Amino acid sequence: MRAFVTAAALLLAAAGAHSGEVYKTTDAQGRPIYTDKPPTLPAQKLNVQTKTTDVVEVQQRYDSQMKQYTEADQARSDAAKQAADARKASDMTAEDRAKRCIEARQRYESYMNARRLYEPGAAEGERRYLDNAEIDSARANARQVMDDLCRGQ
Repeated sequence: MRAFVTAAALLLAAAGAHSGEVYKTTDAQGRPIYTDKPPTLPAQKLNVQTKTTDVVEVQQRYDSQMKQYTEADQARSDAAKQAADARKASDMTAEDRAKRCIEARQRYESYMNARRLYEPGAAEGERRYLDNAEIDSARANARQVMDDLCRGQ
């Protein structure tokens, strides 16, 4: 059975290597038609030269193209990932900015509603209360931070 399959493969390879005749004719509109069986005579017989294909060269060319395709796909993938990361970063920045804006508004409102403000002292539980000038400065600073963070919202 193995000998039969080998012989059949050789016959098919030999049949494929045999080149047929190629004819050129023109249709009614003057366009050229290439065929192995001309519908009308006279038809110009063309001498088509064929040569065997260098399998190693074809494989190298194929490998080279596949490498280029892979590199191009990788570059596209990297660019898409960078774009997605940048978009995510800007979205996170917008979310973070909105969160900070809310916190700044709450801090400003608490400063405005408080009668007295204090700073934590050096020891645990110690407080240093601010005087009127320091309270006004803290409120102005809280207002400035709130305006900066909430701009455009």
